[in-house]
Amino acid sequence: MKQLWILFWTFAKMGVMTFGGGMAMLPILQREVVETKGWATEEELADYYALSQCTPGIIAVNVATFIGQKLGGVAGGIFATVGVVFPSVVIISILAGLIINFSHLAWVQNAFAGIQVCVCVLIANAVIKLLKKSVVDLWTAGIFLLVLAGSVFLNLSPVWFVIGAALAGILLKYLEARQA
Repeated sequence: MKQLWILFWTFAKMGVMTFGGGMAMLPILQREVVETKGWATEEELADYYALSQCTPGIIAVNVATFIGQKLGGVAGGIFATVGVVFPSVVIISILAGLIINFSHLAWVQNAFAGIQVCVCVLIANAVIKLLKKSVVDLWTAGIFLLVLAGSVFLNLSPVWFVIGAALAGILLKYLEARQA
């Protein structure tokens, strides 16, 4: 039971610090889950990110569920998930009542504009860290460039890019094994 509460409070603390949605939480997840707690490796976390893109819901919530399930089974997944969304539910409930009264104020609008810029930087940092760990050779660079080009020029669901990249990875590993 102690492990479940540790999961809840760890993810609740991360949930408090998340502004800008699930993608903005990625660097916080990486620092807390990989570097501080050691609950997952960089590679596992990258896999959780990819799987979370394919499943319904917010990426950070899905990652919390995967990590919680890894550490504490179904109960761990539930506690981690509830922990990560709990602060948002409380904050949104409070802000919903207040925002209508203050959203027209220039300083409120400026504050949100500043937060949006910060979120962009946090997401860019997370992408750069993932890129360094994921693009390790010419083949993975090729997959990266194809997915990047496809996401820019095609109007497809991210699920198709993840499936295509997974199939390419399987094919490349199969071909490597045949050559060895």
